[in-house]
Amino acid sequence: MKVGLYFGSFNPIHVGHCIIASHMAQNTPLDQVWLVVSPQNPLKPSGSLLNEYHRLYLVNLALEGDPKLKASDIEFHLPRPSYTVDTLAYLREKYPTHEFSLIMGSDSLQNLPKWKNYGNILENFSLYVYKRAGFEIIQLHDRARISEVEAPLLQISATHIRESVRKGISIRYLVPENVREEIERNRYYQQ
Repeated sequence: MKVGLYFGSFNPIHVGHCIIASHMAQNTPLDQVWLVVSPQNPLKPSGSLLNEYHRLYLVNLALEGDPKLKASDIEFHLPRPSYTVDTLAYLREKYPTHEFSLIMGSDSLQNLPKWKNYGNILENFSLYVYKRAGFEIIQLHDRARISEVEAPLLQISATHIRESVRKGISIRYLVPENVREEIERNRYYQQ
């Protein structure tokens, strides 16, 4: 099975994430896209993160009923902070018959040299990259297998969603409806 891994904090998941994941699942050779919820990104402060199990639950809600999309808690069981290269090694060992690829925006691609052992990732895994405004798709390694995918992009940020919740502004249409209901019911992001 060909699996695309879409890593993120998903704090919270929003329709932009869902559109990218679905687009990749429908318009590439991938059989499934796994949204890998990162408990702690080593390049981001963790202070504003909702509990990882709550974020995972919101991702599961958002993906409900789509057999090509799956939420993954794989990094919850690995040492922290989570390093993609370690997660990929673990996944290869756990699922030896799967072929894994990474899904990322061109902004993340430009950040890749800051990642632990990024050369190993580029040599051993293909990447599906969607273009983000202001970030060109660059070739970082002579053996990198990068496929540029035209994808519909929305300028939605999880930061904006969290700020909106704190200010009492509606997040309807920014997140899936069942995710909005869960955020409101549990008063997530209100502090």
